[in-house]
Amino acid sequence: MLEKKEHQYEKAVLVGLITKDQDEDKLKEYMDELEFLAYTAGATVEKRFTQKLSQPDSKTFVGSGKAEEIKEYVKENEIGTVIFDDELSPSQLKNLEREIEVKILDRTNLILDIFAQRAQTSYARTQVELAQYEYLLPRLTRMWTHLERQRGGIGMRGPGETEIETDRRIIRDRISLLKDKLKTIDKQMATQRNNRGKMVRAALVGYTNVGKSTLMNALSKSEVFAENKLFATLDTTVRKVVIGNLPFLLTDTVGFIRKLPTQLVESFKSTLDEVREADLLIHVVDISHESFEDHIASVNQILQEIDAHRKPMIMIFNKIDDFSYEKKDEDDLTPSTRKNISLEEWKKTWMGKSKYPTVFISALTKENFPEMKKMIYDEVMQIHISRFPYNDFLFEYFDNDEEDNND
Repeated sequence: MLEKKEHQYEKAVLVGLITKDQDEDKLKEYMDELEFLAYTAGATVEKRFTQKLSQPDSKTFVGSGKAEEIKEYVKENEIGTVIFDDELSPSQLKNLEREIEVKILDRTNLILDIFAQRAQTSYARTQVELAQYEYLLPRLTRMWTHLERQRGGIGMRGPGETEIETDRRIIRDRISLLKDKLKTIDKQMATQRNNRGKMVRAALVGYTNVGKSTLMNALSKSEVFAENKLFATLDTTVRKVVIGNLPFLLTDTVGFIRKLPTQLVESFKSTLDEVREADLLIHVVDISHESFEDHIASVNQILQEIDAHRKPMIMIFNKIDDFSYEKKDEDDLTPSTRKNISLEEWKKTWMGKSKYPTVFISALTKENFPEMKKMIYDEVMQIHISRFPYNDFLFEYFDNDEEDNND
């Protein structure tokens, strides 16, 4: 693993809107996530600015008065970066930079920057570079006279350093070159997938930072990089896993996120192909997160977009060791909220009636692992028998005690 370099955190402020499609609670949730994204990228958030508008202002996203308020705060507190929760149009970006006179980033640019930091292999770097160039192309009119671009920082990695006078044709040529390079690698990866033999393929899917890599490590007894930051894993990792005496291939994939930039979905097509071509999806959910139901919906939406939503699936609710709730007093007659629901009560809701096999675990403490392994074994066995009926594996029934002894 590469050693981490100590670096100075940038001071940033966040900006978001309450609109008819996004109430105050939803905005707070998105802003919490944006703050985690900023922290992952290397920034400390000093303040949040919010405004209630029916829709974003076409010129500066926020109203002129709010833009002035942000400008004054940024100047007084020596803030270097202003991050907006939604994607800004090229004209909004240019107007805001002229108005506030510091570096302006939107959610898309921030996510692209994190991907640029996290990309370890040539393949991942090529995917990210393509996404960055496609984001940059319509924004080449940006004004940077007030900034020292050379100093780098969040949003400045990779093609972000391209000089403003870069000809659009050069960038288009670079995009074509990267697309050709990715096509070649995609063919190689497709060949690799075809050469993996007669084994069932399972893919871990889920929102970012739900513990997929930790679970991968526990199941495959390997050391896939795992960290409590968003998008810790970018490169697809495939490991052979044996449960009982049944071998299958397990893939760890890039985490999903709400408002995932379309450039990234396209660039990471081959990574998503691992999900598309899997026989079984293992959907990992962080049950300790207050918005886990929204996370499930976001993942399901992306699965639908890539036409992978009809596959057999197992629902694994992870991080039960981190789950907490507020128990109400018996004489408290105020209506219960989500915060008052215990884990046992959650299990009796839609989760217990899900059409998919469901289990509650902790990937860290390995609580309920025998139950989870038995569930995965049954699903993989069922797929294997229907897919490869004449394969000569010597199957035996899964033995929980035997499996526990092997751990």
